[in-house]
Amino acid sequence: MRGILVAGGTGSRLWPVTYAVSKQLMPVFDKPMVYYPLSTLVMAGVREILIVTTPENRSQFRRLLGDGSQWGLHLEYVVQAKSRGAARAIILSEDFLDGQPAALSLGDNILHGVGLGSRLRQNDVVAGARIFAYPVANPSDHAVVTFDASARVVSIEEKPARPRSHYAVPGLYFYSSDVVKIARELRPSVQGELEITAVNEEYLRRGELSVTVLGRGTAWLDTGTFADLVQASEYVRVVEERQDQKIGCVEEAVWRAGWIGDDQLRALAAPLRTSGYGEYLLRLLERELPTS
Repeated sequence: MRGILVAGGTGSRLWPVTYAVSKQLMPVFDKPMVYYPLSTLVMAGVREILIVTTPENRSQFRRLLGDGSQWGLHLEYVVQAKSRGAARAIILSEDFLDGQPAALSLGDNILHGVGLGSRLRQNDVVAGARIFAYPVANPSDHAVVTFDASARVVSIEEKPARPRSHYAVPGLYFYSSDVVKIARELRPSVQGELEITAVNEEYLRRGELSVTVLGRGTAWLDTGTFADLVQASEYVRVVEERQDQKIGCVEEAVWRAGWIGDDQLRALAAPLRTSGYGEYLLRLLERELPTS
């Protein structure tokens, strides 16, 4: 399975800050936002990842992430000149995917929870699609999935004015290799975008969509507004300071996956010691934490 990380868009809800910097490069407490979805893909076992970004931000992402070799990853980049929806990113990824299944994450998607990594590594989709559902207080701000009395999925709607359930769909999706063909056959929405919800609706129509409900042990954090950013940063800060376990730490994720060794982790930690980030990486080598 290969990964697609969508880090384009204008970030208009965060203007004027995002006039100058990509939303996904903004900090969420002690890390750039893009580290969080990148580490989630790593936890899912995805090692080859395509970053979809804008012409003006491509060089900044390259400076931050490089080609991924320092982390045992393979990163490539493709430019989307204008934001036209996440499904458009799938079409742009056709050559990169090369007929392989895809794991797609939105660049502002933050997931954290006990055992999350183990659950994500079970998403080797051979046919169809697998998405997630998460209970929220404001479902009309998101794509909403509705179940019947027997827990069967009956509908998926994009930001409905009158939501039929309180289950939102987080921005992490696993697709079989036919997803490019499905994306190519979509019609643009009234906003002129190829909606990822339309891809999920097509899999539902085919009877090939599975939905996993994320329960109380998992947190999904939205970062669409300034208030959301502050709340996400505070959540990360509290967890990290109380437990001394980082969220969205790419170096730790690849080390735990066995894609880099102890010596490489030490080398990555050395220039980061001043901020305390490097000291955390070194502490990982001195103790054994439960894997997730």
